[in-house]
Amino acid sequence: DVQLQASGGGLVQPGGSLRLSCAASGFSLADYAIIWFCQAPGKEREGVSCINIRDGGTYYSNSIKGRFTISSDNAKNSVYLQMNNLKPEDTAVYSCARETVCYYYGGRYYGRFEYDVGGQGTLVTVSS
Repeated sequence: DVQLQASGGGLVQPGGSLRLSCAASGFSLADYAIIWFCQAPGKEREGVSCINIRDGGTYYSNSIKGRFTISSDNAKNSVYLQMNNLKPEDTAVYSCARETVCYYYGGRYYGRFEYDVGGQGTLVTVSS
């Protein structure tokens, strides 16, 4: 099966860190871009970060720039999202999905949240 599986969420105090993983199966990440997006309760989906595996280009939304880092490990066919200095407003379900390119410009995600390959998200809760 062709799929992506996000993991690594949990409960963390404000200022803490988490590392999310997005594991691909059934296909190679090498020819794609991977987007992390999130959805908080009662809010619309929001792009977080994207990596273009082909050229290593990385993109971040303005709200998390400087706090989150996206990376990939081609040998493990996985993408990671290191989340530092977490804030209560980061609380959301985080998901990863496959795209052909990263639809980012000026720190804003312009994708349509329509993906051919994605998976269940992982819940991140930032609370004291």
